[in-house]
Parts: sequence; C-alpha cells; structure tokens
Amino acid sequence: MTASIDLPADPDDAPLSEPLRKRFAAIVGPRNVLTDPAAMAPHLTETRGLFQGKAAMVLKPGSVEEVAAIAKLANETLTPLVPQGGNTGHVGGQSPRSPGQVLLSLNRLDTIRAIDPAGRTITVDAGVVLQRVQEAAEAADLFFPLSLGSEGSCQIGGNLASNAGGTGVLAYGNARELCLGIEAVLASGAVYRGLRRLKKDNRGYDLRDLLIGSEGTLGIITGAVLKLFPRPAGREVAYAGVADPTAALALLRIAERHAGAGLTGFEIMPRLALDFVLNHIDGARDPMTAPHPWYVLVEVSSSRSGEDARQTMETLLTEAFSAATVADAAIAQSLSEAKAFWHMRESMSFAQKPEGGSIKHDVAVPVAKVPEFLDQADRAVLAAIPGARICSFGHLGDGNIHYNISQPLGADKDSFLSRWREVNAIVHGIVAALDGTFSAEHGIGLLKRDELARTKPPVEMNLMRDIKRAFDPNNILNPGKLIQI
Repeated sequence: MTASIDLPADPDDAPLSEPLRKRFAAIVGPRNVLTDPAAMAPHLTETRGLFQGKAAMVLKPGSVEEVAAIAKLANETLTPLVPQGGNTGHVGGQSPRSPGQVLLSLNRLDTIRAIDPAGRTITVDAGVVLQRVQEAAEAADLFFPLSLGSEGSCQIGGNLASNAGGTGVLAYGNARELCLGIEAVLASGAVYRGLRRLKKDNRGYDLRDLLIGSEGTLGIITGAVLKLFPRPAGREVAYAGVADPTAALALLRIAERHAGAGLTGFEIMPRLALDFVLNHIDGARDPMTAPHPWYVLVEVSSSRSGEDARQTMETLLTEAFSAATVADAAIAQSLSEAKAFWHMRESMSFAQKPEGGSIKHDVAVPVAKVPEFLDQADRAVLAAIPGARICSFGHLGDGNIHYNISQPLGADKDSFLSRWREVNAIVHGIVAALDGTFSAEHGIGLLKRDELARTKPPVEMNLMRDIKRAFDPNNILNPGKLIQI
C-alpha cells in the first residue's frame, strides 16, 4: 500500500496456524491453493497500485459446495475471507489486508449454466468474464448491455458485488437492474439459492438487491440470472465537438427528444482527455480535422433497422448544428470505426497513467447540474494546485463524471498524490452541495469507507451495520470494507 495516500491501517489479524491452513487447502485440493508469493502476486496488486494486498493463502474453489465449505470453516474458526473476481476494482474492496486473511478467488467458477432465449435470460457462474456473457448473448442473437473498459477481465460476481455501471446505464440501468436472480454463499456456509428467472416476485424482502452492491460483505455471490435484450437492428456512433459542458447538455436534450429510449450512449470528455488517448493509445486517431474544447460521444440504437438509427442520428445532429449547439461532428462509417470511437472513450483512464500521478473521483450529480459541478470543481482544484491537468470525462446521460486530475507537468508524483485526501475534500464538498454522491459506480471498498461513515446520516449507517451483523455476525466476510463494525 502506497504511503502517498492516507488509508486506513491494516488489521492486526492473527496468522493462520499450519493445521488450519491444511484444513482450508483440503477443501479445494493442493492444485488450487496458492501460497508462494510470486504466484499470489497477481491477486494482491490492484490496477491503480494504491493497495498492496497481504494474505495467508489464495483458495480457488471449483464449485458452490467448495465455497460453502470454505465459508463454514472460516466462520467456525473466525478466519477473515476476502472474495475476489477479476481484481479490477478501484477502491480496494477485493484486496486482502493481512497475513491472517484468506483470499477467495472465484476464477474457476466460470460456467455459463443456461441461456433461455424465450425468456431472454442467461444464468452464469460468478467467475464468468463479462465479455464472455456479451459473446454468449450475441451467439443467441440477443444482447447483454453491461459494458465496461475492463470487460475483458472483470467478472460477473464482481460486477454485481459493486453494482457496476458503465456506458449503458443511460438506457439499461446499473448491474442491479440487469439481474433477476442471485446465488450466494452466506457467512455460515448456507447457500442462498435465488436463481429465479421471474420479472415479478413480491414475496417479502428482496435479498437479491441487498447482496448486489454489498461488495462481498454480506455474502459471496456464486451465480446469477441476468437479463438479455433483443439485439439492436441498427446502431450509429458519432463524435460531436462542442464548446463546453453546457452545450453538451443541450445536445443531450436534443438527442433524448429524437432518439428516446434508443439513446444508448452519451459520453462527455474534454480535449485533454482525447489528447492523452491520441498520445498513448496505439491506433487512436482524432475523429475530426480540427480540435474542439469538449467532445460528446453519442450512440443511437434502433430495434427497426440500421437506416432508422442513421436517420435519427442525422436528424438530431442537424438540429444541433442549426441551434449552434454542435460545431462539428463525425459519424462512424463502419462497424470497425464505431468500435474505434468507443475504444478511445474506454481507454481514457489507461491513457492517463503515462502522464504521472492522477487523483481520481467517481462522482455523480443531477444531470442538469453537471456543467455547474465542472465549473466549480475546476476553479477550486486549480486554485489549490496551479497547473493541475483536469481530465474529467464520463457518462453525462446519467450524471456520472470521472473527475480525474493529472499532476502538473514536471511535478513530483508522490508529493502530488499526498494531496489525494485534500483534493477529495474539495471535490466531494462541491458534489455534496449539488446533491450528488462521491461514489457513483466504483463502490466504497476501503478507499471511501471512512468518508461514507462521516457523511451518511446516522440512521442509515446504523441500519447498514444492523444488516451486516444479521448476515455476518462474526464479521468474517470482507471485514473492514464498505462498513466498519
């Protein structure tokens, strides 16, 4: 764990005894246990490098029954368990924190159990990579709309545990809205078998919705029933150059009026973000001949035809040009170009890395307040750190902005990152004043746990703690993440 950011201290868990290690190992077999530091390393280092994990061992169960046996033994021996999927999280929720903790990797739970074309559902293990679900849906002439930059490595269990968002939220909702049923192992080792394919089920409390977004603190998700949708008959993607976020918001209103539910993507980014991509991503090219201060990526889908999607895109852009909302635009001329347009947007976080340290925020405000937020935050951050390079991009259609700040040119990386909490306080204070949230789609994990406790009303925190105690009275499931009890 880097010393540049003031994070909660590691817990003082007692190391696992050798007899207990052997009991855990016996559940999954010696080939599915990692104890060598080099073999464990990929599971202990997360993408941003903020957390360097520590664990007694990594267990790789191959069935729900093995997960249940591990949880039962952990509960009996008060051994902390940290579930992990694709290890793509940004807030430390998947990182074990002491040599007394056991990391539970769900990589081997990777079976697509069933596809129901008539009911438009797919039932999968938690360890199935998101891209595989997309491909399986496409093979059945259907569509799974969850789309993330990490879709080639993130897993469905982690997507649900963090209630992932992504670029499709505008039209299809978060991961929670895309899930009909959940299977999960509870702290006791009991299995909650909620793999229902029903769109209506009003029998009491919705335990599925409690488990989704709980970041492995209430149960270990092992399977899910996901909603599929008809494949769009046509899809058009365009980049539009605009003067500022206010113009981007005006374009959103035009696009919503013309496309309605067919508006399936609406992303905003400044020129700086595009420059980072052009400088550091192989094959990226400027979508227009002249630079613009801001850009919007617009996607329109149609259930009727490609011609219908094209006509809608051309109509909305024509109105935007007439209203002087858009200065220029480029519509993708092929499927490969449409994918390239999206790839530029999805590569923005990666393209920041070569630019040095980056202080990141995953915030959301009401859509109408996005321009006000960006203006206030930019002025406040630049007053605190002159020369900071603000790379704010994200999902304007749902108000979620990844407000990332790259270090000034020539600045010392560690010195810059040491101001993480200070800058967070500035940005999150503005977000709060605009009735927003400091955690839109990445979750709480460890990074934002203490801020959640400081800012959430006491009645809500007390209810959350009560729920945690009810599900996990011995606090063995991902302890210290999301909520402290």
